[in-house]
Amino acid sequence: MTKPWHGVMVATALPLTDELSIDLDGYAAHCGKLIDEGCDGVVPNGSLGEYQTLTPQERARVVETAVAAVGGERVMPGVAAYGAPEARRWAEQAREAGCGAVMLLPPTAYRADERSVVEHYREVARAGLPVVAYNNPHDTRVDLTPDLLARLYGEGLVVAVKEFSGDVRRAYRIVELAPGLDLLAGADDVLLELAVAGVTGWVAGFPNALPGPCAALYRAAVAGDLAVALPLYRALHPLLRWDSETVFVQAVKLAMDLAGHRGGPCRPPRLPLSPEQETAVREATLRALIAIKEDL
Repeated sequence: MTKPWHGVMVATALPLTDELSIDLDGYAAHCGKLIDEGCDGVVPNGSLGEYQTLTPQERARVVETAVAAVGGERVMPGVAAYGAPEARRWAEQAREAGCGAVMLLPPTAYRADERSVVEHYREVARAGLPVVAYNNPHDTRVDLTPDLLARLYGEGLVVAVKEFSGDVRRAYRIVELAPGLDLLAGADDVLLELAVAGVTGWVAGFPNALPGPCAALYRAAVAGDLAVALPLYRALHPLLRWDSETVFVQAVKLAMDLAGHRGGPCRPPRLPLSPEQETAVREATLRALIAIKEDL
C-alpha cells in the first residue's frame, strides 16, 4: 500500500442492531479486524454502508469512528450526493477527520451529461483531498467511459477509478488513454480478470466476511501467481458474484453473520433476502468456508 487508495480497500458494511441503530463500537472493531487480517483500508459510507439511509450526523460519526479505529490514511469515505455542493461538504468533512482520500460517484440526481460530470468532480476536488472516481453506470445511469476518465485525470480532478461496469475490456483502454490513472477493481466477481490487466487496488465487498482469504486472493492475483489465485478464486466466486446483484448488501451481511462477523439487518427500503436468495448465499458462504478450512 503506497497510496491511500492502493491495496484491498474494504467497502465496509455497517453493523446495525435489531432496532436498526448503528453499532459504532461494533463498527470500530470490524474495521480493526479487517486490517489485522490483511486488508489495507476501509471505505465507509459507500452503498454497502447504506449511506443513503443515514442522517448527516450518523454519516459523519461513521467516518470519525473508522479514522479512530484504523487511522485516517487507511480511510477513504464515499462522498456521493445528489449535487456537487453537498458532495464537497462531505469531502471537507473527510479532510477534517484526517482521511487520506475520498471516493466519488457522478451526480446521482439525474443522468448528467459530460459537462455536468466534469464540473461535479471539479467542485469536489476543491476540498483538497485526492478523489477516486467511482464508475457504476448500473445505479447512476452515468457512465464514466475511458475517454471521460482520461479527461478527468488530465484535468487533475481524479487520481484513480473504481471500475464497476463489469466490462473488463475497459481496463486496457483506460491504461492506454490515461496511463497514470490508477485502476481499482470494483466488482468482486471480476477481480482476477482486472488484476491480470494491472489494478493497483480492489474496493471490495466480501472481505467484510472473509478478509484473510480475500486479501490472499488479491495479493496472489496482482502478483500473477495463478497457481494460488485461480483455485481460491474458483472457490470464492459463487459468493463473490453476489457483489454484483441488487441484494448485495443483504448478501454480504448474511455472509458476515455466517463467518462470525456482525452484519445484522439492513435499513429500509432494503428487505431481507427471499428464502431462495438466503439459501443460495448460505450455501455459497459455507462452501467457501469449508474450502478455506481445507486449504482448497
